[in-house]
Amino acid sequence: MKKAMLTLVFGSAIFLAACGGGDKTASNNEGATEPDGEAIAMKSCVSCHGGQLQGASGPALNDVGARLSESEILDIINNGKNGMPPGVVKGADAEAVAKWLATQK
Repeated sequence: MKKAMLTLVFGSAIFLAACGGGDKTASNNEGATEPDGEAIAMKSCVSCHGGQLQGASGPALNDVGARLSESEILDIINNGKNGMPPGVVKGADAEAVAKWLATQK
């Protein structure tokens, strides 16, 4: 009985490991999609910028595209500014967030 249970547990572990999680942010040469800037922003930015990005302890971002360019937004994400710490999101995620925020006017 112990051997059967051990085999079942071990087999289940291998099966679940083989299924994987599917990385949505994998590089494009693997056929994966690019990161979703809006989803990342809604997950990473709302604690300071509010649920609708209307501003809370941080400034409003719901119209940031009217004030800043995509490259300026990316610079702030990467390097921080005033009370915003640098690197809240990084790499391709930061680029996707900056691209999406630049459309918010």
